[in-house]
Amino acid sequence: MRFATGLVLCLVAVNFGVSDLRAETKVTISKTHLCCGQCVTAVGKALADSKGVKAECSQTDGTIKLTADSDSDAQKAIDTLAKAGFYGTLDNDKLKYKDVETPKGKVTRLELVDVHNCCGRCNTTIKKIVGAVSGVKSDTAKSKESSFVVEGDFVAADVVKALRDAGFHAKVKK
Repeated sequence: MRFATGLVLCLVAVNFGVSDLRAETKVTISKTHLCCGQCVTAVGKALADSKGVKAECSQTDGTIKLTADSDSDAQKAIDTLAKAGFYGTLDNDKLKYKDVETPKGKVTRLELVDVHNCCGRCNTTIKKIVGAVSGVKSDTAKSKESSFVVEGDFVAADVVKALRDAGFHAKVKK
């Protein structure tokens, strides 16, 4: 199957049961790291079991458009995307990515988990972003691995923010 140059779409349609009278919820998640077809496929797989949600991804635009049966279904889909390592800017004020708990102040070691890192381009971007944070000396990020350690003398929240700004979600391992 051939796709338009630079544009790959993933479509997920789940739970086409009895319709109700509730208004559907729409949200576009922009500035998401979707560097390749594997990223787009990962979004589709992550949302495959999301009931009442349809998703459309654009690799070219770095967007994920969700249409859900309710705000609750849309929020669950966003939480699922975060668990799969995807982050972005939401255009719906009712929905939010959950805050990530980070240690206060500077740390010398931080283990991050649930980061989407499917290919060499993802990994190169992660290393570049993390390495640019003041005080970071090294990281163990490897392609196709969703967890890694960052070391140096840095503010943990700065690493998480830098990853989010680049379209990745990360959780701090406790």
